[in-house]
Amino acid sequence: MLECGARREHPDLKQLVIEASRALAQLDASRLEELALSCQALNQTLGASGAESRSGLAIQARKARGDMAVFARILEATRCNLGVINRLRELRAGRLEYGERPAHGWAPAEIRHGDN
Repeated sequence: MLECGARREHPDLKQLVIEASRALAQLDASRLEELALSCQALNQTLGASGAESRSGLAIQARKARGDMAVFARILEATRCNLGVINRLRELRAGRLEYGERPAHGWAPAEIRHGDN
């Protein structure tokens, strides 16, 4: 990937989103960092660009809408997975314990309704 601001024209937005999804799925941190820098450069130059350039980017954004939705779902799943991983780390480190409270409300249906 080119250095931040080294490219005059905007990279194809759809391709950026596809590459970001692929890098996230493969947990390729260095590629994700490169893509983040590319997006940052795109955002910085967007304000200074002309109406024609912004119009072209709007067209790209519409074309990439489906890929962006997929990427958003991948990001959300990654956040959830990270939450599980962090909770497991805390459990293993002994900072969290499963106590009475989480399991307190559970009971088989026949006991809850008094049908035994």
